[in-house]
Amino acid sequence: MLPEKVRQAREQFRADHNVGAYSGRAHLGATLAVTLSIAIACASLLTDVTPLEWLTVPVVFLYANLSEYLGHKGPMHHKTRFLSLIYRRHTLEHHAFFTQDATTIDSAKDFKAVMFPPIMLLFFFGCFALPVGTLTYFLLSPNIALLFIITSTVYFLNYELLHLAYHLDPDGRIARLPFMRTLRRRHTLHHDQRLMSRYNFNITYPICDALFGTV
Repeated sequence: MLPEKVRQAREQFRADHNVGAYSGRAHLGATLAVTLSIAIACASLLTDVTPLEWLTVPVVFLYANLSEYLGHKGPMHHKTRFLSLIYRRHTLEHHAFFTQDATTIDSAKDFKAVMFPPIMLLFFFGCFALPVGTLTYFLLSPNIALLFIITSTVYFLNYELLHLAYHLDPDGRIARLPFMRTLRRRHTLHHDQRLMSRYNFNITYPICDALFGTV
């Protein structure tokens, strides 16, 4: 049984965001289709990648992990003038929809309370991956630019899939994976409202949490 406060928060979120007309499976499918299409298209353009160019992948992975950490620790949990919508959607809505004692979705329609809106794909690719990729294309090499876009796009997809998995049935096949149990436990602790603004800000892998002492 859901705590009454959580039940009310979920009903309010569904009413505010017109969840009745929403398809969680279509949302997930669109995210998969767009990100994988970008990654595959860029991978097909790679030619004669050197060992030094391959270093782009771990460097961008660590950069993405830091960006995830800072974005979550910062505007997603602390209200700022220009990013107040992100704060409201995450702290006020997501953390009311899911608490430490109620982390599981009720149906696929609740994907909307977990995943970024589809428009974020355009924002992420158009305002982050593409401009930086274009810059590295001219300043460094085409392969580095393509590897930057591939790695950052796949990291975004990885973020979305892991975060969704944490809020699925805890007895399902995905939740029973050994690494998933550990990651889900960390995220569940983050949903303790006494801890959420201080600990476990990495949604994916707790690299920056370990580096900055917020595990």
